[in-house]
Amino acid sequence: MRRLFAGLALLALVACGDLPQPFRGNPGGMAGRLVVPPPYRLVVPPPEAAMLTATESEAFAKAVAAALLKREVPAVADAPLPLDWRLAMDMRLEGNRVVPRYALFDPDGAPQGVAEGSAIPARDWARPSADLFAEVANDASRRAADLLLRAEAARKSTNPAALASAGPPRLYLLPVRGAPGDGNDSLTARMRDSLGDYGILAQDVADGAGFAADGRVNVVPTRPRMQRVEILWIISRRDGQELGRVLQMNEIPAGLLDRHWGDVAFAAAAEAAGGVQRVIENAGGMPKREGATGQGAQPNAAAGGLALPPRAAALPTPGAAP
Repeated sequence: MRRLFAGLALLALVACGDLPQPFRGNPGGMAGRLVVPPPYRLVVPPPEAAMLTATESEAFAKAVAAALLKREVPAVADAPLPLDWRLAMDMRLEGNRVVPRYALFDPDGAPQGVAEGSAIPARDWARPSADLFAEVANDASRRAADLLLRAEAARKSTNPAALASAGPPRLYLLPVRGAPGDGNDSLTARMRDSLGDYGILAQDVADGAGFAADGRVNVVPTRPRMQRVEILWIISRRDGQELGRVLQMNEIPAGLLDRHWGDVAFAAAAEAAGGVQRVIENAGGMPKREGATGQGAQPNAAAGGLALPPRAAALPTPGAAP
């Protein structure tokens, strides 16, 4: 196991400094009211219960996201990332009218408020036009912005520390997916410990986190009685920007990790945590503290309670490719 651990090398790290960063340094007119808004990005998925076709639902979601952008609320009609807030929409028929309902959810899936929109004539909604979508979307954006303001006020009243910016970067560590055996639990636990060695506070909820890491494992057969293990860590920021990816892979005898990962999970996490730290540092998310773990430094092996194998020093140091 330890030899395998030593051979599980970090292959790639993508962290570009010139990625588009909407709203960074330009919070817009709502900044006075949304000083530290709970959502840095609001996702508007196509509604499934709106009495619309799939194409119409997608068009309506895009119209609502565009209307929210006009109100300077960062919003997209896209698949949500781990730290995104979500605006769910549905429609119910009341006589000859259709009444919209909008529900706001935080990144942990907790409801933050519900609002009803202005009623729409049922005959118009049965054959919606682009103009009708724009009109309803403008009303929806107003209701959603009000929900966001109320959610922020509630958060401030119950968590004054949410406004504090000091301290280590907080990272929402999602449970690892796709690993055989006990790999999902082992990798998640070992990654949480290893990130602490780099001065990053890993947590299992999205609230208060400025970054997120999503770990995915894929095992594919290669040659006879051999398989390749691929571990991908995707690091994103609260505004919905993907900051970088850390990829690890190694070829092993088939079935070797079908039960226990042991030292392999420790090795993979210790190696990948340095790559995650580099991505966050390149994004300006690491505090400048004297004596802190620096760029490219290795974590303290003793902190994990397991000595590094002799070949660990030969592993490539996590790096960033422009």
